Amino acid sequence: MIKQIVFLIVLLLTLGVFAYTVRRFVYFFKLTKPFPVKELGKRFWVMMFVAIFQTKIFRRPVIGLAHALVFWGFLVITVGSVEMVIDGLFGSERSLSMLGGFYDFITLSGDVFAMVVIVALLVFLFRRIFMHVKRFYGSEMVKNSKIDALVALGIILMLMVSLLGMNVFYVAMNPAMNPAGYAGVYPISSLIANALTPTIPTTEYFMLSASPDQTMHQSAGIAAHESVFVFWHELSWWTHILLIFLFANILPYSKHFHVFMSVPNVFLSRLEPLGKLPNMDHVTTEVKIMLGMEQAPAEASPMLRFGVKDATDVNWKNYLDSLACTECGRCTSVCPANLTGKKLSPRKIFMDLRSRMKEIGLEKMKNGLDFEDSRSLLRDFISEEELWACTTCNACAQECPININHPSLIVDMRRFLVMEEAKAPAGLNMMFANIENNGAPWQFSREDRMKWAE
Repeated sequence: MIKQIVFLIVLLLTLGVFAYTVRRFVYFFKLTKPFPVKELGKRFWVMMFVAIFQTKIFRRPVIGLAHALVFWGFLVITVGSVEMVIDGLFGSERSLSMLGGFYDFITLSGDVFAMVVIVALLVFLFRRIFMHVKRFYGSEMVKNSKIDALVALGIILMLMVSLLGMNVFYVAMNPAMNPAGYAGVYPISSLIANALTPTIPTTEYFMLSASPDQTMHQSAGIAAHESVFVFWHELSWWTHILLIFLFANILPYSKHFHVFMSVPNVFLSRLEPLGKLPNMDHVTTEVKIMLGMEQAPAEASPMLRFGVKDATDVNWKNYLDSLACTECGRCTSVCPANLTGKKLSPRKIFMDLRSRMKEIGLEKMKNGLDFEDSRSLLRDFISEEELWACTTCNACAQECPININHPSLIVDMRRFLVMEEAKAPAGLNMMFANIENNGAPWQFSREDRMKWAE
């Protein structure tokens, strides 16, 4: 009963902190612009192939497989986490064992995946600490980002070790020679438990050759071992569930928030071809009115900003992209601008958006929606040089394992520069002037346009 009360208090505290975090993010999303979501059926299959089956990450087969195994392991182990919450609240033991064969499959998968994930995480930690993987570095990857990654990997490793320990001592507490003594199937844990469990003579051996003193001594030894196993099982159980609660509340403040956000982000992916740049609806409407294709509204529409200057100008999908970003650097590693020494890093664009939204969002929460500071996403976080370095080749969006569309945000910020501030590189300004004067990007009059044919 005491265990249930303690568990309930810890659970309520965890949910309270998580609810506070969710409330803050809901407020941030309210500061953004709309983004339409259609074709739910098509989105489901995109989610299955890209997020669940991890198809894009297998472009780097070896490390991709390791990452996919960790992800799939988390999916399986989540079922065990649900069971632990039920057991903690109601004082039960392996409450989902009533599922029968399906429970055996889940426990077997979870036991095997725990060991697989431990091996994969050791590989990840080795790469992070000892291997100079170029895409893990960059101006945006400050010291805190690296520490954040190591802390998250460390917590996940401890989660897997505690899960395996919980299974090992659960098996060891029960008669190892009697599979019916425990619920579920634990191939890895059973091997470890058998190595820990003392050799127990058979009943026939006791009857034929053991004296009463020997039998009593052997029984006392077994009981002592069982009490040790119970202690370590409880320690592993509490360690595992407390790490889950801790991790759930750390994630929203770290780059590993993608554990929660990547699957919904893929479901909400842009479905248009990568090369298609969306039009600004209010501009399209004005052009149609000017051409007589639509009637002007009776009341003048409110003035809207052209493009994106600050975090509050982005649509909510852009902001979701920034939260889901894994900071893996695959986008930057294939960016031709970055590869040729330009300042542009597609990863940095969304990391900056996330940082700026946190900065201005918290100020608006304190001081009201009308609060404005002297800073903005453009220039204070992202320079014009970075934006104009983009070739809109979409290599970054093609490579991103969670379908973030980097060029759409970059182009929206360039639209602000051109349409609100009339700022563009000299080459573009010349092209704009030629289009205005000659109806084409080239510096030739309409009358001379066909002279090339001669």
